[in-house]
Amino acid sequence: MSIPNVFAALVDDAAIFPPGSLPLPEAIIAHAAQRNSRYEALAGPFVLGTGDLAAAAQLATPDLFPEPLPVSIVVPTPDALAETIETADDLRVTVRALEVKLDRSEPLIPQVTTIANHDRRGITTHIEVPRPTHPEWPELLAAIAAHDLRLKFRTGGTQSDAFPDESELATWIHDAARHTTPFKCTAGLHNAIRHTDPETGFEHHGFLNILCATASALDNAETDSLATILAERNPTALTNALGDTNPRTLFVSYGSCSLAESYEDLAALGLLDNRPGPSASPR
Repeated sequence: MSIPNVFAALVDDAAIFPPGSLPLPEAIIAHAAQRNSRYEALAGPFVLGTGDLAAAAQLATPDLFPEPLPVSIVVPTPDALAETIETADDLRVTVRALEVKLDRSEPLIPQVTTIANHDRRGITTHIEVPRPTHPEWPELLAAIAAHDLRLKFRTGGTQSDAFPDESELATWIHDAARHTTPFKCTAGLHNAIRHTDPETGFEHHGFLNILCATASALDNAETDSLATILAERNPTALTNALGDTNPRTLFVSYGSCSLAESYEDLAALGLLDNRPGPSASPR
């Protein structure tokens, strides 16, 4: 089965982050295997922090990766950008994206300006933003959009309060669409459909729900309608909701520690292409 374009390079490999927390050497080997498997076209870059960058490059030998390892680097603060980019320049990696965290104890808008003014060598840059209830959210979004940066939404974690509800996530998506500002998501999106984790009781968003809500946002749906889509648990309703509008112009990817789980969900929902032919190419 090949990967339809709407799902191409949708899943950034965050295997070393919780809850997977795979040791770096194992994660690098697994990522190489994924890029030579039926999952290949679904796979985005390997996500890692600045502290793991040199070790990952050393582990990603030419026999595993004929081309330099594609990475998305989580940068802990705007002040760490220069060192991160300089370090990557000397390593056998291809930096596909930077994911910059903001210092929540300091005013946010000046930090965005610092990031925007930095020579990022044309690398796509996502800013991890606070929840939309944050008092600086409207101005922060406007600044990110004005500087042609991208957004990063945290959609889960290891605690229940790390998961935004459907209204919060709907506000994020709605506002991103109004500013035509692409976003990625991170954490909690292990499955296609919204569900309750039987072990933790946490409410997980579904990546298919987000794709459908994003398409609706691009068609000018309001926040309440998006929240309804994000809360939907009926697979048939969601698979039928994938229309002609391409949500990937806005929802570019999400980080997950299980590429296989995402693939198997799509296969079970009948959303993979059974026709012969080449898979869609990764970003």
